[in-house]
Amino acid sequence: MSEKSKNKAESDNLPDILEKRNNKNALEKINKPENETHAMKGLFDSLEKINMFKKFNFLSKLNFKQAKVNIANKIKNLRKETRVLEKVWKIVELSRNEDRPKTIDYINGIFSDFIELSGDRLSSDDKSITAGFGKINGQTVAVIGHNKGKDIKERIKYNFGSSNPSGYRKSRRIMELADRFNFPVITLIDTPGANPAIEAEDNGQAGAIAKNIEFMFNLKVPSIVVLIGEGGSGGALALAIGNYIMMLENATYSVISPEGCAAILWKDQSSTKQAASMLKLTAKDLLNLKVIDKIIHEPLGGAQNEPARMIKIVRDNLLIALTKFEGVSGEELKTERAKKYEVLGFYEK
Repeated sequence: MSEKSKNKAESDNLPDILEKRNNKNALEKINKPENETHAMKGLFDSLEKINMFKKFNFLSKLNFKQAKVNIANKIKNLRKETRVLEKVWKIVELSRNEDRPKTIDYINGIFSDFIELSGDRLSSDDKSITAGFGKINGQTVAVIGHNKGKDIKERIKYNFGSSNPSGYRKSRRIMELADRFNFPVITLIDTPGANPAIEAEDNGQAGAIAKNIEFMFNLKVPSIVVLIGEGGSGGALALAIGNYIMMLENATYSVISPEGCAAILWKDQSSTKQAASMLKLTAKDLLNLKVIDKIIHEPLGGAQNEPARMIKIVRDNLLIALTKFEGVSGEELKTERAKKYEVLGFYEK
């Protein structure tokens, strides 16, 4: 048989030949990580096909070099993107770590003579928010923070840190007292978001959050915010309008959870890590965007590894932050706070 006839025969029987070679695992092997994304798998498959085609005589004169270089570059870039996604997701996981110090731990470790106040003077007391007055270095301050709980019993009691309208009304009541008696307000944020249940909405969830935000903008005392874990959606923002906002290195702060974002945008939970990266929810991203003012670095591996040291670090940073507003009038505090939020964001013409 002539060379030309042989090439034609191979071309006509190409599908059968490919099938046989696949079944016999005769392809040149390429190391493919088992956990690669769909995009990565497609690129590796393309490389396999190129190696397969090179074995046919009638395709031997084609130059596959540039195609292989292009695919190799795409794989390199995709792996780089994957490393970034994994790094962001690691921070998300650390922000949710059950062993991280909770609001109660910070209150007990930082503030002396703390007196907790309960109830919203309207309906009930929401245990997912702890609020009261204490002293730090002899100075009386109002302290408000989310509770997640340390075990399943506490988590159920605190509704996993998802607050109800009564919790936001309680926090506003404490802030009103602080404003009246000229006590600085310190808030500790650690919530996946406000309670989304129908009962909470019926009880005025949106209005309670909105009134909190409005009231914090009008405070005539310093307001200092510390994001200690998760900072989810309006549930976090309701206590996060501050003159000075600090964020732990492995905390997060976003308009929606990565899971919720992936479900809405792509209807696919496998895109959760991509959503987390796109949300720019890490402390580093938010400092670059000027949403926060300072990153509080954590002990090696995360706050959960050395809780006592983490609490001391936060205490030291709070003392420094409080000195920034000594002698500043109430009107100046309001003006500075408003300007801080007015300049957030940008748009392209």
